[in-house]
Amino acid sequence: MNTLLYFAFWAGLFFVMMRFGCGAHVMGHGHHGHSGNNSGPAGGWTPPTRDIDPVCGMNVETNTAKSSVYSGRVYYFCSAEHRDTFEAAPERYLGKQARALATEHRHA
Repeated sequence: MNTLLYFAFWAGLFFVMMRFGCGAHVMGHGHHGHSGNNSGPAGGWTPPTRDIDPVCGMNVETNTAKSSVYSGRVYYFCSAEHRDTFEAAPERYLGKQARALATEHRHA
């Protein structure tokens, strides 16, 4: 009987932590109040509704756009071809400030 209570206690604790605690993001629950920046954790990060395609400069809706991650930031594209072009040479399409941030992230 003690063994059963022991396992029930740990199973209950595990469930509570996964549902409400540290593992909540794994199960799709938890923190949703983050701002729309690209530096938050994937579980609580909310993408912007629109962004600029760095290849052509077009304003795209992020929910239908193709995306790519470079140096910890998400970039959105109007087509898979633009995404592939960007991934081949991302520095070519990023401004000086974005290049400096990318270099800083690689050395951190």
